[in-house]
Amino acid sequence: MQSWSDVAIPSVPGEGPPLRLFDTADRAVRPVTPGATATMYVCGITPYDATHLGHAATYLAFDLVNRIWRDAGHDVHYVQNVTDVDDPLFERAERDGEDWMVLGMRETALFREDMEALRVLPPRDYIGAVESVNEVVELVEKLVASGAAYIVDDPEYPDVYFRVDATEQFGYESGYDHETMMRFFAERGGDPDRAGKRNPLDALLWRAQRPGEPAWPSPFGDGRPGWHIECAAIALNRIGSGFDVQGGGSDLIFPHHEFSSAHAEAVTGERRFARHYVHTGMIGLDGEKMSKSRGNLVFVSKLRAKGVDPSAIRLGLLSGHYRTDRAWTDEVLADAHTRLALWRQAAALESAQSADDTIARLRQHLADDLDTPKALAALDGWARFAVERGGDDASAPGLFADAADALLGVPLR
Repeated sequence: MQSWSDVAIPSVPGEGPPLRLFDTADRAVRPVTPGATATMYVCGITPYDATHLGHAATYLAFDLVNRIWRDAGHDVHYVQNVTDVDDPLFERAERDGEDWMVLGMRETALFREDMEALRVLPPRDYIGAVESVNEVVELVEKLVASGAAYIVDDPEYPDVYFRVDATEQFGYESGYDHETMMRFFAERGGDPDRAGKRNPLDALLWRAQRPGEPAWPSPFGDGRPGWHIECAAIALNRIGSGFDVQGGGSDLIFPHHEFSSAHAEAVTGERRFARHYVHTGMIGLDGEKMSKSRGNLVFVSKLRAKGVDPSAIRLGLLSGHYRTDRAWTDEVLADAHTRLALWRQAAALESAQSADDTIARLRQHLADDLDTPKALAALDGWARFAVERGGDDASAPGLFADAADALLGVPLR
């Protein structure tokens, strides 16, 4: 699947401290220690609708991780999937009377446009579920052969399920108790009441073909991939087990990331699929959770169509800490426009006070679990002083602009 266009990143003199991120599995902020090539897998969209601000906030957070690594001199191997075959896609296509593949292709194209407008660095591998079906089949075969998975005794729909007890460490990533797991499993795509399962929490690996659904051949019969196995297969075949960061929204902690990790661990025998599990908070609108059921989603494409500067959208979403649930309001957007105007005014000056200390603080705050509120405040202080009092360093406005672009993805010139 085609990714979106890359962007040039300015080089900024100096270096920052090593990146530290909150790890969901360890419940603590700890160092991220990649090798020469940093590796990251971030779960992508199910393209039944356009990119909303919740999506954007997640991909912006991991874009910062990407930029910090590159600023530190790492090559970055970033992988992202597209769940372009799944129930929500079929349901929306049926509702609107269109082909599910056409819907998925259109919304994926719009997502790419939104990411490019927001200056999100593209993944090296951008992989759809449809193109990874053969990889999924191979992984499911291994799980069945090892006893980690089984085929339900149902002659009509012989679905394949993963045993929740297939790994001793299951549950380490989320840390949830059984009651919480059951609740989220039922709410987030699980099927605890499916007859023939050995445990209500066992997760679907391969769904036997139902009437009207697309299907691909497999040793278990025609069908299609389950949700969690898709990400396990794509990640294993691109960056392997033990990669640096697995990322996504906090709603993916369970069951999606718990099970995708368990699927991979059951095959590899390793203790952890990813070295860091990193999750972003949810975005609300005027005090309410943003969701399709409430009909209050704010779409990036619609904001862009109204003439909103994508850099202002980016700054508005970065004004809150990535791990916090936070609201999107008219005030947030207005503040972002004001901040952007101030920064651009400062970057256009012929000279200003030295920006070296400010850039050092910017790097320090970002390395400290992506503390964007403090990072933005540091640049605000420099820009305000520069506009009001000036300075005699002709290189400072350019360095300021390069740092905002390279580390925050906000072009000022």
